[in-house]
Amino acid sequence: MRAPQLVALGLASLALQGCLARAAVDVVTLPVRAVSKGVDLATTSQSEADENRGREIRKREEQLGKLERDYDKAMERCGDGDDAACDRAQAIRAEQRALMQGVPVEPEAD
Repeated sequence: MRAPQLVALGLASLALQGCLARAAVDVVTLPVRAVSKGVDLATTSQSEADENRGREIRKREEQLGKLERDYDKAMERCGDGDDAACDRAQAIRAEQRALMQGVPVEPEAD
């Protein structure tokens, strides 16, 4: 009667050694994985930086397009004799110049 129980106990202890070894490895590597995940979250990869830069440039270009449309409308009203529209056109042009400093120049095609 005792022999089957001892055999079962022996087999269970052998099987549990693998589980315990795996658990020990998981416990040891957990801090390393946690730190590396934190570093990944805290840093920006080059591709992420490029995407962010492209997004920023597109927003500026959209803003420049809106300002150009507003400038054209103001100049049209200015041409009709609206002095306030002339002042507005000058303010828009100044805003466009300030924004243009942050937009990269496209390379010329050959």
